[in-house]
Amino acid sequence: MKKKLFRSSRLLAAAIAVGVVAAACSNSGGDGADPAASRAANGSPGVTDSEIRFAMVGTKSNNPLGTCMLDCFEQGVNAYFAYRNSAGGVDGRQLKVTTTIDDQLGQNKQASLQIITKNDTFATFSAPMIATGWADLAEQGIPVYSLPWYPQDMNDRNSIFASNGVECIACTRRMHAYAAQTVGATRIATLGYGVSQSSKDCADSAARTIELYKNDTGESVVYSNDTVAFGMPNGIGPEVTAMKAAGVQFIVSCFDINGQKTLAQELKRQGMANIPVYHSNSYDLEFMKAAGDLFESDIVGITFRPFEADAEGNGLALFKKWMGEAGAELTEVAAYGWIAAETAYEGIRAAGPGFTQASVVEATNRLTDFTAGGLVPAIDWSRQHTMPTQDDPAAHGPKQECLSILTYKGGKYEFTGGATPEKPWVCWSNDNRAWSDPVPTSFE
Repeated sequence: MKKKLFRSSRLLAAAIAVGVVAAACSNSGGDGADPAASRAANGSPGVTDSEIRFAMVGTKSNNPLGTCMLDCFEQGVNAYFAYRNSAGGVDGRQLKVTTTIDDQLGQNKQASLQIITKNDTFATFSAPMIATGWADLAEQGIPVYSLPWYPQDMNDRNSIFASNGVECIACTRRMHAYAAQTVGATRIATLGYGVSQSSKDCADSAARTIELYKNDTGESVVYSNDTVAFGMPNGIGPEVTAMKAAGVQFIVSCFDINGQKTLAQELKRQGMANIPVYHSNSYDLEFMKAAGDLFESDIVGITFRPFEADAEGNGLALFKKWMGEAGAELTEVAAYGWIAAETAYEGIRAAGPGFTQASVVEATNRLTDFTAGGLVPAIDWSRQHTMPTQDDPAAHGPKQECLSILTYKGGKYEFTGGATPEKPWVCWSNDNRAWSDPVPTSFE
């Protein structure tokens, strides 16, 4: 399976940077308000008696993947704000995105500096392909709310929040071995791009995971390649031929959505269409349906509550309702926008009426069991700003390693591996990395 752009952005940021052509920074920005007036209410930029104003920056034009990034993220943020504003906002102040900047792929730093200089918004929602401006925003103490694909840029910056804590891409993940186990595969291949360190780390993590748990699972890596050319200008025929010769039964792929499709096409061409592929968050049903049967029986891993899950008693029902009110499509990036907006709201509310940027960051970092209303596994922001290590996953990682896994069959997603609509995640304790059967779990 392939995804719209989603976590592949995390894996491909370095790859995309190689092909970036400098572009001028543009700003669709602002509502024309006097910056001085926006300080009137409590001394914080972007806070008036009636509004809390936010900036939005991300990639729209020059996106090499051709996918919805900035617009979809903003749709999720605005849907959440509409929900909260319908009930009075925060202490009577409406939540509002007043500045939106397209960083045009290569101008995220310039766009972030523009936000800093203008100084008329309280916090920033950021959905970039390449997060070059985050260090500047963090240095100024501006809260940043974003996507879960940039652990290196988030690491040790306690004012940057996403829909997860800082992840260790290079660490082993039991999910890689478990996904193969669910289809009865023991001969595994791992694939990554050579130009992207994140993609290489992902492929290496999968290979080391299979090796770590081989005595428990009976699995082995029979083919591994983390030097595939980004964009696959010459196709991927030789690699698929090599996997066929090695008797591969399951593939862990660390490609972007377009690369996933190229792989699937070549597998079919060489008579390997029955080999399931595991995708890191390739969650785009319309893309898969449009590809016919290319992705049949593939497995997709999802970090947030899937749209197919039970919505009763959790935030999924609200997300669907308010996205519907806006006439917006349900997408993974929009879901991350909703979660980012809830993080901002909860931090402001926890900081109290006299909130400042610093007090909101501090208050958000006191949230030790944040789930965005059951949309994500619990995050402890008091310790999950630092990247975990292979030897000590519990120090800075989540209490549990959790992922929702779906299989694509007959034009729809179905839960697999013990996950259900009621308990859409499968989880392992992170007290250590020992092998065990995962526990189906829901978060409220």
